[in-house]
Amino acid sequence: MTVRRIVANIAVDTVPEARKFYCDLFGLEPVMDLGWIVTLASHETAVTQISILSEGGSGAPVPDISIEVDNVEEVYRRAKEMGCKVVHNLTDEPWGVRRFFIHDPAGNLLNVLSHLS
Repeated sequence: MTVRRIVANIAVDTVPEARKFYCDLFGLEPVMDLGWIVTLASHETAVTQISILSEGGSGAPVPDISIEVDNVEEVYRRAKEMGCKVVHNLTDEPWGVRRFFIHDPAGNLLNVLSHLS
């Protein structure tokens, strides 16, 4: 048996608002839209992962979703321009990531990160 994909399902009150947020902030593109569900995707291929946490690290709460990007500073700038409230400031963490936390329009806590090289 092989796991082919893991999909994050986000409950929202308004699909268009969440769609705009994720498309504008992360450059995701809709690949399916049935009105009540929209699937957004990047064209990158990634290893299937699931993280199991007892804490969010560095005293942070456990995020609902972690999103790895190639340029966390750029996404941080966009998030600030969009008026997102930063919950955990842009920080280099001792385990080798640079990250920040924000909430999406539905209140989900997002951990936005890049790996340090």
